[in-house]
This record gives sequence, structure tokens and C-alpha cells, in this order.
Amino acid sequence: MKTQLLIITALESELAKSVLPSGIQIVYSGVGKINATVASIQAIHEFHPKRIVNFGTVGKINSTLKGLLEIGKVIQRDMMTVPLAPRGQTPFCPKPSEYLSLSGEYICGTGDNFVTAHDPWLISQGIDVVDMELFAIANIAYQFNIPWQSFKYVTDDANSDSGKEWQHRVNYGQELYLEKLKELMSA
Repeated sequence: MKTQLLIITALESELAKSVLPSGIQIVYSGVGKINATVASIQAIHEFHPKRIVNFGTVGKINSTLKGLLEIGKVIQRDMMTVPLAPRGQTPFCPKPSEYLSLSGEYICGTGDNFVTAHDPWLISQGIDVVDMELFAIANIAYQFNIPWQSFKYVTDDANSDSGKEWQHRVNYGQELYLEKLKELMSA
């Protein structure tokens, strides 16, 4: 089956399939980079998309941000192999250590942990928000030469209250995702 636009979202609680327009394919990857990698590869083989759109939730590092953000760049925040490579870079790997989307201005740092404390490295890298899947999705899209975009809804302040904040706000972005999807489909 082929599709123009494939949506990859971690959890159905972030964006329910039942609210999507007919003909739109959505894949729920599950949480974390490994789940996102596997789901992205399987979805590409099944749907042969022309473009991938990731909708999801993020914690904010930049305290001025709120609402729905379009991500322009993603880096890996939990690859820590110093002295073999600087933080964020996979050692002995020729693939990029950052991926650029079709558009967007914000920087997302992806890692397999829920950020609940201040991390000066995130600020030094200009990271605006943090998630747990986007780097993996972007990496796979890059390998298959498929353009990607990501829209993230800010649910929490990436602090000790983040778990409760995220659980309370996980589906707050759904209406904004649907509005953005209408724009993407009409373009």
C-alpha cells in the first residue's frame, strides 16, 4: 500500500486514529528510540510514504516555549561515549549526528530517558525541547531518503514534575495536530 503522508506518533493517547481524516496512515511506534526505529522501518516498507510527519509531545528546555512547535533540527542527547566521540555523536559512525526537517525553527534533543532535571549540556547545544523518538525517526527517514517534518506539543517543563505534567497533558495537542494536518494536506 502506498501513501503520500505517513504519521508516526509514539502513543495513541497523543493522537487517536479515530479522529484522523480517512486515507491518512498512522503508525504508533511506542516509546523510545528502538521502538521508533523498528516502527519506522516497518511502516516505510508497508506504506512507501512520500513524506513522514511525526506528531508528539515534548518537555521544554527553553522556558519561553508553549503550544505546538515545528521542529527544524534533531540531535541525540543521550549518546555519551566521551572520549571516543563528543556527547551526542555515535563513535565510528559515518551517519550525521543531526538531522534537518523540511522546515521548522526549534531544536529537539532525543534520548531514551525522561528529562526531570536541569542539564547544562542541553542549553549549551541550543536544545529547545526534549523527546524520546524523533532522532530515530529522522535517522530512518534519512536512510530511506524520505523528507520528514515534526510537530511537537509542549506538555511539561522537563523537571521533577514532568511525569505528572506529561500524564495530565499528553493529549492536549491533538486538536492542534489535526489543524496542522489539514494545512499539510492542502499544501
